[in-house]
Amino acid sequence: MLVPEPCEAHLAHASGETRSGLEVADILRRFGPSYTQTHSVSPFEQRIIDDLIACRTASLGGHIEHCIRCGFERQAYNSCRNRHCPKCQTVTKMRWVEARRADLLPTPYFHTGLTLPHELNPLVLTNKRLLLGQLFRSASETLLEFGQSRLGGQLGAIMILHTWDQLLKPHFHLHALVPGGALADRGQTWNPTSATYLFPVKALSTVFRGKYLDALKALYAEQALRLTNVTFELESPKVFATFVKRLRRQKWVVYAKPPFGGPEQTLSYLGRYTHRVAIANHRLLDMQGDQVRFTFRNRQPGDRMEIAQLDAHTCIQRFLLLCG
Repeated sequence: MLVPEPCEAHLAHASGETRSGLEVADILRRFGPSYTQTHSVSPFEQRIIDDLIACRTASLGGHIEHCIRCGFERQAYNSCRNRHCPKCQTVTKMRWVEARRADLLPTPYFHTGLTLPHELNPLVLTNKRLLLGQLFRSASETLLEFGQSRLGGQLGAIMILHTWDQLLKPHFHLHALVPGGALADRGQTWNPTSATYLFPVKALSTVFRGKYLDALKALYAEQALRLTNVTFELESPKVFATFVKRLRRQKWVVYAKPPFGGPEQTLSYLGRYTHRVAIANHRLLDMQGDQVRFTFRNRQPGDRMEIAQLDAHTCIQRFLLLCG
């Protein structure tokens, strides 16, 4: 096997191996059988469990890795290549970022975030494809609309979906990297943004919220939403209307951070968010009995690293819940 740059044979630590040695696969290997006996597990979730347990073990076979730059060789087991595997994302991420290099423009970029309120989490969890697809549409329509009205041209963006927070709880939001300008006159003119900000975030939030909730109401009217035990009350049109009104009164979290310096800096930042899984192996500290300890970033107050502890079944449940 020939390994081009970046050399995968030299990325053992970056690919998810930890100082503690503990991996998500170890948790699944030890507690997966008891979890599947006591919880409802879909075929999709079972495939994730099986793939992560088998990843880079003898059960998937092996190969010789050879670096064409330095001649380094090693024997290695095959990867599962499941997109939810912490060990299979680093090289994939680097290749994805490299492919995006051709899409970047020689202009500063803004990091924009658009988040759904947590009150929507139960509904989203049972309608992931539908409501997360609508998240992309509402966000992109909002940015395109502001590009036309404020800059008089076609705006672009690279959008990345994240579905979790640091404690493995549902947190549905988009990261968007937006170039500081728009193309006008059929691509002949470049209209730059302000040097200090992209668009007013309060206005972005209001328009984004309106577009998403209007679409949600339309899906409800079409009876396209799947309602379960947790959301069965929304079957009542009156209850659903009250639910939407409550969401419309809230402030939806939208931000647009100051511009990055240029394409290289943008790619470096983008790499932190692409192909990230719910929890990376390097955050796992230890597993004592049926308890798993891991680090998380507590952004309030002080944005500091802390330690959380969950029982193994809860850890697995949250991990699988955020896959898909």
